[in-house]
Parts: sequence; C-alpha cells; structure tokens
Amino acid sequence: MAAGAGWSCLGRPGLVPGREDKGHAGNAGRKPRPADFRAPFKLLGILDVENIPCARDSILYGSLGSVVAGLGHFLLTSRIRRSCDVGVGGFILVTLGCWFHCRYNYAKLRIQERIAREGIKNKILYESTHLDPERKQTNGGSGGST
Repeated sequence: MAAGAGWSCLGRPGLVPGREDKGHAGNAGRKPRPADFRAPFKLLGILDVENIPCARDSILYGSLGSVVAGLGHFLLTSRIRRSCDVGVGGFILVTLGCWFHCRYNYAKLRIQERIAREGIKNKILYESTHLDPERKQTNGGSGGST
C-alpha cells in the first residue's frame, strides 16, 4: 500500500476521515463516498449524539451530575442501593435540565438569525427606492428662507 493512503472504516483502501486526498494513484480524482466515512455515534441506537444539537453536552453533564449526586449521597449515608438510585435520578434531572436549557437558547438563536436574515433581505430589496426608511424625505417648498 502506498505511503499516505489510508484504510476506510470498512477495511477497504480509501479515504481516511479527516485526511485530505493527496492524489495518489489509487485515489486520484476520486470523490469520497458515504461508505468511506464512519457511521454516526448513536446512543442506545436512537439518539444521534453527533448531529443533534445539545445532545452531547446534555449527556456529558448528566453523567457528571450522576457521579456527583451518587457519590455525594454515598459519602453522606453509606447506603449503596439508595446512592445508585440518587445517581440515576441525578442523571435524569441534570440531563433534562441541560437539554431544555440548551434547546431553548438554540431556538432563541435561530429566531434571531431569521429576523436578521429577513432584515438584510429587506435592506437589499428596498435600498435606493422610495420605500427605503433610511432615505431622507425632502419636500420641494420647505427648504427656502423667509
């Protein structure tokens, strides 16, 4: 195999994700196929953590909250089973709290982007016309002195 050529995730020679094609003999002019890239990571087979906004952060913060809640409860009470229950509850609460907070901010950002996009579109559309709000309205007879 030539130096610099990579193996795809399926074990066939091809493009390596994240590495650009240098144009060696086997891959010259070849466009990457979807099979050349790795499959997205899905949590429990349903939650696509890489492509869903806020999913990764929510899961990470939830797992940290689980460890802190469970370990803290264990250090205070020394009850193993109850500490595991508190850890699971902490995971659920922290994950859902982070999820809703992040999704709310994400939706708010999308609305602001849409408003800005519409404003730019209207600015381009109405620029240098009589409908332009920034254009000064001048009256013919009001400019004279008395």
